[in-house]
Amino acid sequence: MELSGSVAIITGAGGAIGSATARLFAREGATVVLADVRKDEIQEVARQIGEGGGKAAAFMLDVSDEKDVVGLVRSTVDSFGTLDIVVNNAAISMTTPILDIEVSDWDRVLAVNLRGVFLLSREAFRFMKTRRKGKIINMASASAKIGGLVVGAHYAASKAGVICFTKSLALQAAPDGINVNAVCPGPTKTPMTDAWGEKANQEFAAKIPFKRYGEPEEIAEAILFLASDRSRYMTGEILDVNGGLIMD
Repeated sequence: MELSGSVAIITGAGGAIGSATARLFAREGATVVLADVRKDEIQEVARQIGEGGGKAAAFMLDVSDEKDVVGLVRSTVDSFGTLDIVVNNAAISMTTPILDIEVSDWDRVLAVNLRGVFLLSREAFRFMKTRRKGKIINMASASAKIGGLVVGAHYAASKAGVICFTKSLALQAAPDGINVNAVCPGPTKTPMTDAWGEKANQEFAAKIPFKRYGEPEEIAEAILFLASDRSRYMTGEILDVNGGLIMD
């Protein structure tokens, strides 16, 4: 198994991509710590993993809250003895046009999508540095590279920040043997894209060479690759998983 004996924190683990990643990691031998504001959802995912013979724990938190994040890392290390992998997947999305974006909405999107990545990455780095190894995987978005075609500018801007933060942390963490990479999905079948409406989804899918959206499990496979030893010589990479929507 790819992740046998590893301990991984996955934020946004109650959502489509987060839960798919948690299930895949558990099948590959990792103990997964499921973090989300949605208590019922992560408890259900943890239950399913347990019934399948895997190991999982649920931890309710707001990733933008520093005390919550510090507590998550401490609880993980205290409970399981280590922290090997972090997947910064938690995010919120809005489709508001720029002229209608309220400052409070702008601040909330960046707080969750960018500040949350910073907070957990910082605390994970603090611990991983002592062990001189670890994997940090951040979730970006195709909108970070091409702008928000359907999603709001605040979402796209937050994800662009994730890309730059990933590269900055990768430079600082590499001397300590820590890999920091990002996955940059294109449109994926999730409740977020469902909310865009059928017409918008059909028009967007037509722009993708494969003529379809990605499945959460396909994004999870890319995350697994970056979490595994197979990517040991990769850091600062922004891995596109988008059906050919962006080729760079």
